[in-house]
Amino acid sequence: METRTSEIKRNTAETKIELKLCIDGKGEADVNTGCGFMDHMLTLFAKHGRFNLYVKCDGDINVDDHHSVEDIGICLGKAFADAAGDFKGINRYAHIILPMDEALILTAVDISGRSYLSYQLENLPEKVGSFDTELGEEFMLAFVRNFPITLHIKQLAGSNGHHILEGMFKALGRTLKEALKINSENPDEIPSTKGVL
Repeated sequence: METRTSEIKRNTAETKIELKLCIDGKGEADVNTGCGFMDHMLTLFAKHGRFNLYVKCDGDINVDDHHSVEDIGICLGKAFADAAGDFKGINRYAHIILPMDEALILTAVDISGRSYLSYQLENLPEKVGSFDTELGEEFMLAFVRNFPITLHIKQLAGSNGHHILEGMFKALGRTLKEALKINSENPDEIPSTKGVL
């Protein structure tokens, strides 16, 4: 099986991003977004998904982190869509319930070819450190719009904003890894009665 990789470059008036992804990696990450919290979340995502991920972002963080976070979500989504190719042999569906101390997060994925996000995190503080917690949803929206999947994220327990967001990124990595895993029994089969995703 060929290694599934992608490289995305995106330059706008607000951000300059270079991103490299290997779906079939070892969890190695080299991430520099200008936003320390986002660096940490993407590193956790790569580690738990066993993706190799390189991200370099020069953004207008002197304004705020919004443009950088959203544009990284766009680039990561495009990279997954490109690297995943024709989706032959993938599991397609996966889910996990992941504990992060007192927080408990459910993520469920359908590699469907249709963009949909259900984002149910509750009572988050306005900020975790200097990071605006509302940007977690902005990142996920940008991601699913560019990697057209159905993604459900639900907080089952917890009140610590850091733990909730950390659990979400860890859970997403593990769920995507399972959904994109190649089924050795049917490596050339598209997992749909339509014959296409």
